[in-house]
Amino acid sequence: MGFLEKILKPKTSEIDIEEFLNNLDVEEESMYDNADAFVKPMTLEKDTDKDMVIDEVKKGNIILLNIADLSKRNAVKLRDMVNLIKKQVDALDGDIARISQDRVLITPARVKIIKKRETM
Repeated sequence: MGFLEKILKPKTSEIDIEEFLNNLDVEEESMYDNADAFVKPMTLEKDTDKDMVIDEVKKGNIILLNIADLSKRNAVKLRDMVNLIKKQVDALDGDIARISQDRVLITPARVKIIKKRETM
């Protein structure tokens, strides 16, 4: 759908949630020039990826690590790589937690993850 069609199209009460969510990440990188830290999505597929993850944690960034592909291909390698990342993150006083089947959250020093769910 073109830009003008969106403007000229009469407004309806329906919201296209998929379109809304897909457009959330469409922003210019220059908006981030004054940020102190970033939340970075990364994928764990090969050995060099774990080094890049640790480098980002050392810079103070929060990592949202996608482990889906590696968990399907080689669970043993995934376990070994996550153990190495965990040891290095612990040494940096960071934190690590699995937040879904396919994602691991890794935080730098002074950012802790509450792992216990509170019940109401």
